[in-house]
Amino acid sequence: MMRLSRPRRWSTRIVLALLAASALGVLVLRLVPAPPLRTAISSSIAVYADGGELLRLTVATDAQYRLWVPLAAIAPRTRDAVLLYEDRWFFWHPGVNPVALVRSAMATYGHGRRQGGSTITMQLARRLYRLDTRTVPGKLRQVAAALWIELRHGKREILEAHLNLAPFGGNVEGVGAASLVYFRKRAADLTLTEGLTLAVIPQNPRRRVIAEHESEALLAARERLWRLWRAWHSDDDSFASDMSLPIHLATPGELPFRAPHAVEALLRRSRGTEPEIWSTIDLRLQTTVERMVHQYVDAERGIGITNATAILVDTTDMTVKALLGSADYFDASIDGQVNGVAAKRSPGSTLKPFVYALGLDQGVLHPMTVLRDVPTAFGPFTPENFDGRFVGPITAQEALVRSRNIPAVAVAARLAQPGLYDFLKSAGVANMLPETHYGLALVLGGGDMTMEELARLYAMLANGGVLRSLRTTRGADVVRGPRLLSAEAAFITLDMLRHAPRPDTGAPSERAVAWKTGTSWGFRDAWAAGVFGRYVLLVWVGNFDGSSNPAFIGVTAAAPLFFRIVDSVRGQTPATSDAWRVPPATLSRVEVCAASGDLPNEHCPERADTWFIPGKSPIRVSTLHRSVLVDTRTGRATCGETSTTRQEIHEFWSSDMLRLFREAGMPRRAPPSQPACAARFVDATDGEAPQITSPLRGAVYTMRLSHPGTVELRATHAARRRTLYWFVNQGFLGGAQADESVRWTPASPGRYTVRVVDDAGQSDAREVTVDLVP
Repeated sequence: MMRLSRPRRWSTRIVLALLAASALGVLVLRLVPAPPLRTAISSSIAVYADGGELLRLTVATDAQYRLWVPLAAIAPRTRDAVLLYEDRWFFWHPGVNPVALVRSAMATYGHGRRQGGSTITMQLARRLYRLDTRTVPGKLRQVAAALWIELRHGKREILEAHLNLAPFGGNVEGVGAASLVYFRKRAADLTLTEGLTLAVIPQNPRRRVIAEHESEALLAARERLWRLWRAWHSDDDSFASDMSLPIHLATPGELPFRAPHAVEALLRRSRGTEPEIWSTIDLRLQTTVERMVHQYVDAERGIGITNATAILVDTTDMTVKALLGSADYFDASIDGQVNGVAAKRSPGSTLKPFVYALGLDQGVLHPMTVLRDVPTAFGPFTPENFDGRFVGPITAQEALVRSRNIPAVAVAARLAQPGLYDFLKSAGVANMLPETHYGLALVLGGGDMTMEELARLYAMLANGGVLRSLRTTRGADVVRGPRLLSAEAAFITLDMLRHAPRPDTGAPSERAVAWKTGTSWGFRDAWAAGVFGRYVLLVWVGNFDGSSNPAFIGVTAAAPLFFRIVDSVRGQTPATSDAWRVPPATLSRVEVCAASGDLPNEHCPERADTWFIPGKSPIRVSTLHRSVLVDTRTGRATCGETSTTRQEIHEFWSSDMLRLFREAGMPRRAPPSQPACAARFVDATDGEAPQITSPLRGAVYTMRLSHPGTVELRATHAARRRTLYWFVNQGFLGGAQADESVRWTPASPGRYTVRVVDDAGQSDAREVTVDLVP
């Protein structure tokens, strides 16, 4: 008996060793991390509006609607309904339920009817490994695969994978996609009725999902599950009335396709890293912008307007609330799928506000500073106004509102650091060429920028001069950029812009709108951009192929659409305070002479208030209005006061202004002169030195050797009768009246000093560089 017990002890030890090794193997398999089940499965991407509305559901790489949703993001009742209907012992079996398998085999082979015996893990194995389980070998492979999955993964991960891979009819897989396709809501928001409906579909999706009408098979299956559910959850009897309602399942063909350009931009940036994207798009505002653009384009097709883009930004948090990349995404004739918001276009005059803002910060002007709208050569650049006319003296505010080109270029020419080019570089305008490529033409839209870049600039004005990045996704950090302007300059700029009259009423908007239009060279782009309430709105009208149309003028083509959108947005959003209309505490209001823009002297007859930045704004006493002692018998100025003299107030305009007034048919009354007291009269009234207007300070002229060309020399003087004498490098060139120009032909390249002297010995000078090229 001793000999017989030894083999028995050894066999026991072998069995125990095998069991221990198996247990150790199982433990190792569970402890060694396994790749998550979701890594091998491609997912759709759901893009939502800020209010939770679905904008688009993409298909996965295998053309399936399959949106991977974490288990915690699925309504608990939906999870429980699936477990109750398919595998109520899921958390207790090792991946295979032997009782269910035996019952299924007996029903299939003994009674000739099919009955499912697969656990949730077995169903997952079939879909993961694409197994054919209709045969015994296939079923055995399914059992083995299920056991393997259970060894490598936890129950919650397996349940999550099953819920995301279960078939729901057609090319719809998973609860996440099915809830969006059939009920237009996220899986977390499913009701009990909807959860029970989805729970019964995977067992027979072909019979239970019928697009054309309500499926009787689906109703019957859900009713069976409802009876079972009530047996386990008696507290839910209150849902009985909901179960009697008909079932309406939407179809994949009815999925929304909203804000297509914004959605595609978000999809490109996400690169498929997350199954859900929460945009900042406000669907109400998006719909409003789309409707206004469609209506406007339809109404204006007769004049060749077929395309437009728009962007609406909430300046309080820099979220993009509406974005329309073309008038019609599906219109191939206008290249509708192109996102015009991201395209580089000439901004026209929409950059002028920033020229004036820089001028405010650099002490070049204040709103009532009088600028000259006269024919002017800025080196080789001779701009003209859009209407081909010149209005003479004009305040900075009026010049900006009326979009006069000459004053804007003149202000830009006086900017130091930064100039407009460096300002735009600091603002993040991408792909700019060297500054010499643009010159002063940049002021009038000589460069290109995107609508998004321009929107950031206008939002910067509303945010007190601080640049902030646009946000297109919920929860994204607001990147606070540099301060580009002082709060005072930003406020004054918007305050000037709000005086621009609406195109439909001819008067400024009753509710403040600070806006500006732009028209690119050759009538290729029409712009309107502005700030109202908490929003910045930009509108563009044109053709993506760059073709021109005389109708593409900012004030007549883009501005009407701009104000239609403004009025519509205001009509459906609660009234908000215009924070940008609250002046900074450091701003002051001062009284100036209306005709000159300087502090009034005792002779100024008309005065006005204006904004003033202490320590920056230019401050000097006006000398335009001066008192002259006139002999009433001769009408001439006299030196001594007698019984026949009287004091008269006269305006002393510069020579170029007087010439422009004459050309416009509005000659100004010239001050009287008296030779007998000429010296005193000069000291009193003509003491201002001449000012060179051409060439500009630091100008560079590039000329061809074959055609050297000439440089126009021109200066202004308070006394138009003065003779001005021109010198180049101490060499006398010639003389001319203050309202006349002199032509100079450089003999060779190099640096020259151009100087002008009046007959009283007062002078002005400019440094000029001349380059000669073949």
